[in-house]
Amino acid sequence: MQPFTGNAIEEAMRLAREQNPIGATRLLLNRLSVGRFKTPTQPAPEERGNPAQPRIDSRVGVTSGAEGPATRLRMPLGETLARLRSGEVPSFGLDPEALSKLGKRPKVLVPEGASYLSREFIGTAGARRYKVYVPSKLRGARAPLLVMLHGCTQNPDDFAVGTGMNRLAEELGFIVAYPEQPAADNQMRCWNWFDQKHQLRDCGEPSIIAGLTRALISEMNLDRERVFVAGLSAGGAMADVMSVTYPDLYAAAGIHSGLAYGVAADQASAFMAMSGKSQQCRQRFARNRVRTVIFHGARDAKVHPINAERILTEARAGISGDCEETTQRGMSNGLQYQRTVVADAAGVQLEYWAIEGLGHAWCGGSPEGSHTERRGPDASREMLRFFLES
Repeated sequence: MQPFTGNAIEEAMRLAREQNPIGATRLLLNRLSVGRFKTPTQPAPEERGNPAQPRIDSRVGVTSGAEGPATRLRMPLGETLARLRSGEVPSFGLDPEALSKLGKRPKVLVPEGASYLSREFIGTAGARRYKVYVPSKLRGARAPLLVMLHGCTQNPDDFAVGTGMNRLAEELGFIVAYPEQPAADNQMRCWNWFDQKHQLRDCGEPSIIAGLTRALISEMNLDRERVFVAGLSAGGAMADVMSVTYPDLYAAAGIHSGLAYGVAADQASAFMAMSGKSQQCRQRFARNRVRTVIFHGARDAKVHPINAERILTEARAGISGDCEETTQRGMSNGLQYQRTVVADAAGVQLEYWAIEGLGHAWCGGSPEGSHTERRGPDASREMLRFFLES
């Protein structure tokens, strides 16, 4: 049996769209060696020699990525079947709904005077395409920047529509960048937050995301004191990686349905972390702390809610001096929530929104995007309030 291929995934997508999730699951299982999954292990060509100079290229180029040897994990067949049925495969979110939307790009509405640009960033660690939204009117000479990291199976357009961030950018006057993870680097387009090569400063994906961020700040003369990073699921986990490895670049991080930095070092430990069983976590230090807002659904069956508690605990430990913690319960748009706020003498440093009835989805999002829940608090607006109130 062979690992997933593009043809296998496309056929599974077709079966899922035809309301045949069992057939899609069987197809993927037949192409799957038990516990055998590909992960990129080789450095990008630029890292092996002849480094490229970082630059922004307004053209949408083709980025190719080499795949390294597969990583073998030993997993009983019964457990593999159960995880496939529940969506818990190393795609970190593969399910019929996600399969049916994989690769789809919903139409992104752009108001008159605004821009939604296709770009490519090329750096020493590799290249990534990305979209950048520039609102029609900017408030002040130097606008804030928000870097949004999509979840598995998503793309920038899907994520922009689902979260509604472009609409809020138009309202509040900030730039939004949406880096795109290509299938060449992860078959289900997940950010490789669980790979140690992508958990360090100036290495792998963190280096690319940080380089893209710096290039935009320089090109558009943005406010260096108001640069933020946020993400969903695998993107949320990578947002936490960025907040720890580049605290000098990002002023705050938003983590929705994500995982804590260093909670996994490979795919096996990623499974453990997602299920809430991992005991591993790299310790944060006070110097590696940025303000953080966390959202997580109490009914999330793909990334256990204990992961949000871990992020909160690790971030709280990085606060030096006395802090005050308050808890507020409420109801918003049909879902109950508990909001925990941690503040020190400088102001609010942490917020954690635990949302009852929410699964693995962006809260208060648009159904036109994938992995969204229309009900509940508006996570996008609350994140921006948290980011901009400092």
